[in-house]
Amino acid sequence: MHFSKKGLFKFTIFFLFLVALMAAWLGFGEHGLVALYRMEKERAVHIEKISRLERENQELLEEIQRLRTDKAYIEAMGRRELGLVKSEELLYRFDQKKEDAAKPQTPSKPKAEK
Repeated sequence: MHFSKKGLFKFTIFFLFLVALMAAWLGFGEHGLVALYRMEKERAVHIEKISRLERENQELLEEIQRLRTDKAYIEAMGRRELGLVKSEELLYRFDQKKEDAAKPQTPSKPKAEK
C-alpha cells in the first residue's frame, strides 16, 4: 500500500479529526468524564446523607429503648420537655427581662490615647 504525500496528509487530518471527535465524546458526552465526575460528587453526597441518617436512626432507636426501660430518663424528659414537677416540689419561674435589668452594667474601658 503506497500513499502519496497529499493522500497521506488527508489521511492524517482525517485520523486526527476522528481522534479529536472521540476525545470530545469521551470527555463531554452523555457518559463522558464530566458526567462521571458529576455522578461521583452526587454519590459522595448521597453516601454522606445515608451515613447521617443511619446515625440519626441509631440515636432514635437508643432513645426509644431508654424510654421503654429507664424510668429516670422518662422523668428527666418529662421535666425538660413538658415542665413537669412532683407534687411536693415548688417551681420558681424568673422573668428573663427583669433578671437582665437587675444585672449591673459594666462600664466600657476607655480607649488608650496615642
